[in-house]
This record gives sequence, structure tokens and C-alpha cells, in this order.
Amino acid sequence: MKVMVTGGSGFIGSHVVDRLIAHGHEPRIFDLVPSRYHETDDVEYVSGDLLEEQAVRRAIRGCDAVIHLAAVSDVNKVLSDPGLAEAVNAGGTRIVLEAARLENVPRVVYASTVWVYGSSNGHGPLDEDEPFTLPGHLYTATKLAGEMYCSSFGELYGLETTIARFGIPYGPRARPATVLAAFVAKALADEPITIAGDGLQSRRFVYVEDLAEGVVATLDPVATGRVYNLVGAENTTVREIAETVARVVRQVPIVYVEGRAGDIQGAEVSGARAKRELGWEATTSFHVGVARYVEWVTNGHGNGSASA
Repeated sequence: MKVMVTGGSGFIGSHVVDRLIAHGHEPRIFDLVPSRYHETDDVEYVSGDLLEEQAVRRAIRGCDAVIHLAAVSDVNKVLSDPGLAEAVNAGGTRIVLEAARLENVPRVVYASTVWVYGSSNGHGPLDEDEPFTLPGHLYTATKLAGEMYCSSFGELYGLETTIARFGIPYGPRARPATVLAAFVAKALADEPITIAGDGLQSRRFVYVEDLAEGVVATLDPVATGRVYNLVGAENTTVREIAETVARVVRQVPIVYVEGRAGDIQGAEVSGARAKRELGWEATTSFHVGVARYVEWVTNGHGNGSASA
């Protein structure tokens, strides 16, 4: 299967490309910059801007499916430029779906987020049928808009879509702005780790290589028209992240500052549907994943990428 990966040069995207190759698929990267992790002789790369409709149509032409990962995902960038976030995350998704429709590409897998559940705690882990409240963060609003576009294109045009709600990805190739990468960088520099708020906000993390395997699993025909939570098995608070980094890297002070507007406390999210229907579940514990990431950084890597 020939699969175009938007944002395929970035953190999650480059791992998805790796897993596509491992499963015998033929990936095509669509991104603003080439992948640092793949040679263009080995993996097809198409340079282009997600907001240029004709560029997306040219890149998608001849593919059997699209995995749409490209997004403005840094919450600080979303807050500083909500117009760009809306244009890329919502508008860019509409462009990808329309390009797939016009170029007769039958499948689109859309990367959403478990942030759509907000801070709901309900009665046990939340599954994919959990009703939503209105989002309190601009990032969540833009990702929900993309989900709605997927649903509409399926209903109106018969486009086969799958929505994958990601837990918080971490691991090798992470962007420096992600929470684990930022904490590790502070510890390696022997500087205090700073936490916004009381640190009790919980995050359902997922090791990026596990996540990439789950994304590829959603190409299975059984996933058509379905929504899946691709999450790790553990809920981890921001305070626990900082404490784990201090144990694994170096004992540095943990400093608490005023919380951020719109920050989500987090919710317990179930990955049971993905296990049941796709045979996928995350297998890397948070502590093991942190150790692997630290090893990757200390072996001379760690500048990350600006893409998804």
C-alpha cells in the first residue's frame, strides 16, 4: 500500500514511516523539510505546504491512503497564534480530506488527541463514545474540528476515515518543547525543573514507537469509520514525570509556578477498543520509555524537528 504521511519528517511521523516500511508499505513523506531520519533514495519525499491545496493534491495523487499527522501541536504556539493553529489544524485537515476525495484516495487516518475528553473523570476509563463538553483550549478545539470534518466527509462523500486519538507521545526524536524533553534538558543542564500549577495534572502518555505501530494498525479495513484511543497503560502526573526524570537523569530541584490558562487536569482514557479490534496495545512502561529517551539524548541526539 502506498501511504502519504503528512508531517512525515517529524517526531511521530518519522516513526510512522519506519513502521510502514517494516510492514511492507510504501510511505511518501509530505512535509516542509526532508526527514533527518530517512534518505530520500530510500523513502519518497515531497516538499510542500499543507495549506497549498494544489500541492497537497499533487502529493496525494496515486496513493492508497493518507495518514494525516501534520499540525501545530505546541500549545505555546497555539496560544500565541491561534489563527495559524486554526488554519493548519482545522483548515489543513479539510484540505487533506478534499484532496483525497478529488484524487480518489479512499482512506484517511486522522491524528486527533485524548485532550478532546477534557478533564472528565466519569466512572472509570473513558472510551471513544464518551460525550464531549465544549473544549477549554484552542488546540483541542482545532483538533475536534478536524474530527468533525472527517465525519462529514464520510457522510457526504463516502470517504473512508479513521480517527486516532493520541495519548501524549514521548521518546526518541521528540521536539524540545514537549514536556519530557524539556524536563530532561533541564536535568542534564543541572537546572531546576519548572512545573506550571500543582503538578497533579495527569497525562496518558504513550511511547512513540508503540504509538507508531498503533497508527499503522488503523490502516486495517476493520478501522474504517471508527475512532480509537491510542494510549499507554498508565496515567502519569506532571509531578511524577519530573520525579522520574530526577531519578533517571540527575537530582535537581522541582519548582512550582503559577498554572497556565486552559491547562487540562487530564482524564483516565481506555485503550480497550484498539486492543479488541486492532490487536494493538502499548507495551512500553513510562519508566522504561524515559530511560530509552535519556539514552538517545545522551548518545548525541536530541534536537528534534518542528513537524508533527
